[in-house]
Amino acid sequence: QVQLVESGGGLVNTGGSLNLSCEVSRVSIRTYPMGWWRQAPGKQRELVARMNRNYGIQYSDSVKERFTISRDVAKNTLYLQMNNLKPEDTAIYYCNGGITAPLWSWGQGTQVTVSS
Repeated sequence: QVQLVESGGGLVNTGGSLNLSCEVSRVSIRTYPMGWWRQAPGKQRELVARMNRNYGIQYSDSVKERFTISRDVAKNTLYLQMNNLKPEDTAIYYCNGGITAPLWSWGQGTQVTVSS
């Protein structure tokens, strides 16, 4: 079974930065499109950044020009660099494979809290 372990979240002030990591086990992230989702309290989980196998990248409008998705194939790890954070970015962040729907069971996620 694929395992996803997210880390790097925390509490930051508005305008701050965080770098999230997602360690993936049992599959190579080289062979799958990978993405970052988030779920805020009382809201549905949404896809915020996606990297296709050929390094094509898409972002949701809400995070464009502030977040950067990347990967280290050697470490089998996906990253999300988040800059200029806003209170509305507060959510639990998850990684998963897939284009519009997740391929695997969710990991525990990592909490990001942005104070105003």
